[in-house]
Amino acid sequence: MRYSSIEKQSGVVDNREGLPIYYDLYTPVTTPDTVFPVILFVHGFKGFKDWGAFPDAMEDLARAGFAVLSFNLSKNGVGESMDEFDQPELFEEQTLTGDLNDIGDVIEAIKSKDINHDKFVLNTDKIGIIGHSRGGHTAVVAAAEYSDIRVLVTWSAVADYNARWSEEMKSDWNKKGYTEIKNARTGEVLKLGKTAFDDAQKNSDRLMAIKRIKELHIPVMIIAGKNDEAVHHSDSEKLYRTCPANDKEIRLIENAGHTFEVSHPFELDDYPKEFVEVLDFTEGWFLEHLT
Repeated sequence: MRYSSIEKQSGVVDNREGLPIYYDLYTPVTTPDTVFPVILFVHGFKGFKDWGAFPDAMEDLARAGFAVLSFNLSKNGVGESMDEFDQPELFEEQTLTGDLNDIGDVIEAIKSKDINHDKFVLNTDKIGIIGHSRGGHTAVVAAAEYSDIRVLVTWSAVADYNARWSEEMKSDWNKKGYTEIKNARTGEVLKLGKTAFDDAQKNSDRLMAIKRIKELHIPVMIIAGKNDEAVHHSDSEKLYRTCPANDKEIRLIENAGHTFEVSHPFELDDYPKEFVEVLDFTEGWFLEHLT
């Protein structure tokens, strides 16, 4: 069944460090007490829940009969503005462990009804997750870490984040304790502290997607663009080959870059055809395996 009307509720919950996690919950408008499977959406590095066409995509997934929860990781650097990096001090402190913990805290908030809907029921026995880019990397790890997650979809996922630290970044961390990250869209420069590197190195067995995907026997859909300029599609192919799940698929989208031809702000009337493919594959996977 496809729903014509969607409701969005926005809120905030605190993570285990007392930092806010801002979220949007998209649900179909239908009969009260209807029970919906839950899909979590995790943005990538230098990303946020309101980037580009993500909000429209979450709404479209909700039309298929899901409660879709999109949220900002607590140290992504985007605060109450929702679309500006107005918390650079938090961006500097971010770690993969922190991102993973945030996902766990969101799951617990749903289970404890700190994230809830006053009309509809969120089915905590049917939780799926989507992650884009670094968020895809963390979504793989989260699916291995948290047994509540029953279905996984990745978009342009990184396979091994420790392989992405450049020699220049390592040199910066050793000399200054931070490296500088440029936001190509805005031109602003943000600091990323050495803690990010130390955490990923020290906790590699727990935090690297290419290692944790070996534990996954849930349904896994891996999607990437063949022209991805940021994360080569070979990362997705490595994840696919390493995953032992019986129900797994990989889809490589022709002529698609890292964000599947979507940009920010998203002002088009229609999605690019590459992003339509991504949403079609994603929706179909969740309808088959999460409903």
